[in-house]
Amino acid sequence: MDAQKYEMKFCAFLLSVVLLVTAQPSFAARPTVHTTLGVIEGTTLQSRLGKQFLAFRGIPYAAAPVGNLRFRAPVPLTERWNSTYDATEDGPMCPQPFINSTYKMSEDCLRLNVYTSVIPNELTRIIPRDVLVYIHPGGFYSLSGQSNTFAGPHAIMDHPIVFVTINYRLGSLGFMSTGTSECPGNAGLKDQVLALRWIKENIANFGGKPDSVTLMGYSAGAMSTALHLISPMSRGLFHRGIIMSAAPTAQWEVPDHQLELAQKQAILLGCDIKTVPKMIDCLRQKPANDFAASLESMFVVSWNPVLLWKPIVEPEFGQERFLDRNPTEAFQRGDFMRVPLIAGITKDEFAGPAVTFLRNDTLRRELDESFETLAPILFLFERHTPESRTTSRLLREKFLGDQPLSINGSLEGLNFLFADGLIGFGMHRLVALASKYTTVYQYKFSYVGRYSHLYYPDPDKPYGAVHHDDLLYLLTGPFIAPMFNTSDPENETVVRMTTMWTSFAMHGNPNRANLAGLNWKPVTIYKDNYLDIGKQLENKEGLFTDRFAFWEELFPLNH
Repeated sequence: MDAQKYEMKFCAFLLSVVLLVTAQPSFAARPTVHTTLGVIEGTTLQSRLGKQFLAFRGIPYAAAPVGNLRFRAPVPLTERWNSTYDATEDGPMCPQPFINSTYKMSEDCLRLNVYTSVIPNELTRIIPRDVLVYIHPGGFYSLSGQSNTFAGPHAIMDHPIVFVTINYRLGSLGFMSTGTSECPGNAGLKDQVLALRWIKENIANFGGKPDSVTLMGYSAGAMSTALHLISPMSRGLFHRGIIMSAAPTAQWEVPDHQLELAQKQAILLGCDIKTVPKMIDCLRQKPANDFAASLESMFVVSWNPVLLWKPIVEPEFGQERFLDRNPTEAFQRGDFMRVPLIAGITKDEFAGPAVTFLRNDTLRRELDESFETLAPILFLFERHTPESRTTSRLLREKFLGDQPLSINGSLEGLNFLFADGLIGFGMHRLVALASKYTTVYQYKFSYVGRYSHLYYPDPDKPYGAVHHDDLLYLLTGPFIAPMFNTSDPENETVVRMTTMWTSFAMHGNPNRANLAGLNWKPVTIYKDNYLDIGKQLENKEGLFTDRFAFWEELFPLNH
């Protein structure tokens, strides 16, 4: 090779190196960020497609809710750290069952994770990025915002976004409510508010826009997101919402306390229930792990009702109230933050409990023989009244017929009952009410890949698109599915989901996503439009119209 050709090739090589360096930001192995409480040190990770991003994990946003702070609203941190705070690993998850020793768990769990690929410093000017905040699912009693528990950021961070996941108190520790000043309730939801306030105050230091925050929640997190739309504590803290597979606008009543549930917890832990003050004082002395260990005994039958702890409309005792009015009535009046929304469900939702009941001879026989008693518990409506018995009979006639329950003949109908009673009907009502006042992009997720939260009847083949399955294509959780690569058949769905969701977080319109053929039509007063997210993206109209119309007849709105 002559000298001129060698020089040309060497110059081309240098140019490629320069382009690579400018395209991929270079980060220190231990990046640092300054916050109101001091310096935080993080680490560098790699996205699904190989892009570098920064992770600051386990950042405390509130004082440890222990001792006298248990059952109370969270207290903001005020003391600065004496040295650099180590945020290179996840903090602990909140107390719950099912956790093995590989996962850290502590009552001092009010932590959040921030993921970003741009941070400001004295030498570099950056363009701040929109913020996406994720509230995890788990029935208000399990899971977390930890990166290794199905809240992994690797697919989201292929996009120019600042991503935040949060923990909040769970179970009795987060949602106990006695209807008295000792324990007014909604502590876990107030944790979420304090996390949002922390984000508003600090996210600019991580390269995020405090005036462009999208709140995304799944299941219990989705219910939380919808409630933040009407909470007086949450006003101005976020600007768009993504509500996935749950809403508080269903057939079940939102109570103003759950004293009986608090007393049940107290009895399980050996506390006197004669007076609320003494009961709460006793419960404050009990180890946090005792609450987690007694969780299964809190339910009525086979981990049901799924929604054991509920958000409550708080009586006023001079405290800052998270919820001060009925959610359904608030959405009905248009009395909520009228921000753009994405809202939807999966095609098969809660098929898992249906399979559990029908495959177990004891549970199937009990449900068959005591349907009128168990239906209100399983499908979340009032219990022990003549009206509830009538409702149970009508639901059975509609979805199960008059034959004895069987795995072959009853699975579809029982799936519909769990899906609509726990998820679908509440979402349908939320979309119908909210879309009168703001833009709502509705979806049905029907894509079925190789991985799922339910395999049936073939142990290696997914039943369908069930509850949580759409999260497989947004977040990573190694105990359910691997991180998909570009050659996997699921790759296209990952690209579609992450691109639409982050485009909505950036623009308030998922159609700004650079996806061929995408024309997602919002719901109108006249048309129940939705996007069917399957092997293709298809605009359709009328989501489970017949099923939801039946629920509307059983549980009409008060006008």
